Amino acid sequence: MPTGVENLGQLESQARAALEAAQSVQALTEARARFLGRKGSISSLLRGIGALDPAERGRVGQAVNASKQRIDEHFQARRRVLEAADQARAMERQALDVTLPGLVPPRGHLHPVTLIEREMTQFFSNLGFSIELGPEVETEYYNFEALNIPADHPSRDMQDTFFVEGGHVLRTHTSPVQIRAMSGRQPPFRFIAPGRVFRHDSDATHYPMFHQLEGFLVDERVTFGDLKGVLYAFAHQLMGPEVKLRFRAHFFPFTEPSAEMDFSWRGDWLEWGGCGMIHPRVLENCGIDSERYQGFAFGMGIDRTAMLRFGIPNIHLLFDGDVRVLEQI
Repeated sequence: MPTGVENLGQLESQARAALEAAQSVQALTEARARFLGRKGSISSLLRGIGALDPAERGRVGQAVNASKQRIDEHFQARRRVLEAADQARAMERQALDVTLPGLVPPRGHLHPVTLIEREMTQFFSNLGFSIELGPEVETEYYNFEALNIPADHPSRDMQDTFFVEGGHVLRTHTSPVQIRAMSGRQPPFRFIAPGRVFRHDSDATHYPMFHQLEGFLVDERVTFGDLKGVLYAFAHQLMGPEVKLRFRAHFFPFTEPSAEMDFSWRGDWLEWGGCGMIHPRVLENCGIDSERYQGFAFGMGIDRTAMLRFGIPNIHLLFDGDVRVLEQI
């Protein structure tokens, strides 16, 4: 390679040719380093200016710097060309057809218990029932005593109820909402009370936390036949017109007479919930004249209904948070 200030023009031509010959940004950078790098040809000329006659230093330095600037400008221009070519090749490899439909992101859905609860509440809303809610931590009065459940009743045993400090319990049913909703009001009225309840119980069909829907109606001349009519219509709405109901005599402290409801399911009878005419003492505890007014009440598990509706064999699958299970519904 020619050296010396006298060969500056030829050196610049060689640099431009080397830059043009480079076919990648890396090769271009290496070519630049041969001329403008710390040990490059142009840099060597600049370091040698100090050895020249003082009268020549200015002219030679100006010529070398001008040549260096032109080479660098050519390098920058060539780099832009190579980078544009790299981008074009990348776009060609990853060509995007903008006419294709976009990817639909996965979407969640409502929990099966929520789906069934909304369907159940919608049915009763259409019949004019309003929705009442109450606290999940209740006093023993609202959870037991106001519902005519004496202190020695088995349901108040520690094995069934979660007791907390201060004479409170985690409510074992949604029936306390019935007392709260009726107190201070005069019939006629009709309410439903969906919500979570808690009991010491756990197997394939029971869970320590589960959901119930309570319903009650109070008016003059209310009969057990009215109760059965509402429940038949409700069952047909949820399970189809072929479903059958049967009522078995039972005992609940807060209803009299009382019954357990079963409905037919795949050739068998399955327990659905309890019902009956509101006990006169419960009405009186709420300040309602039991000689003038009567009422009926019923309650069933929302989770049990969801299990039957969606074919879920174990209630724990509803609450374990396994997305593989919930996505099938």
